[in-house]
Amino acid sequence: MQICKTAIEGLFILEPKISSDDRGYFFESYNKKTLSDLGINVEFVQDNQSKSNYGVIRGLHFQKGEAAQAKLVRVLSGKVLDVAVDLRSNSSTFGKHVSVELSAENNRQLFIPRGFAHGFAVLSDEAVFAYKCDNFYNKEADTGILYCDPDLAIDWKIPESKRILSEKDKKNFTLKELEKCF
Repeated sequence: MQICKTAIEGLFILEPKISSDDRGYFFESYNKKTLSDLGINVEFVQDNQSKSNYGVIRGLHFQKGEAAQAKLVRVLSGKVLDVAVDLRSNSSTFGKHVSVELSAENNRQLFIPRGFAHGFAVLSDEAVFAYKCDNFYNKEADTGILYCDPDLAIDWKIPESKRILSEKDKKNFTLKELEKCF
């Protein structure tokens, strides 16, 4: 597996080595030792999966305090633009984000440490998105940042007229509104 560092410390793109032949393909999608060799020692406790149509934007979600989650995310079918925003108050990249295309074709994964908001936009007709979490979901700690926060200036690669969001995600806070939490 090839590990690619991003512009934000602790955020990694993982590109698996894929073995293909006339039967199909095989790759290792998770290896605890690979992450451990990077200094990432997480114990995943929950797997989640969602299916969404083109134009759906989910996020930017995170859990506060002790309920924070590290995630290992990937796409099982289709294509998404995956986005992680650094919310670590002591980080030199606080408020910065990384966007990466994840698809069933490229089989990339993104490791997102605790202290990040996360979201994705579906770029294909539909996408099945899967992720591992190192902490259980906690409804009381669940919150988010507004996907269209002008200070983040995220290009979601979806025309505004085609964007589909939940009512909850339309009402998320801007980063400035949340900064007092950090």
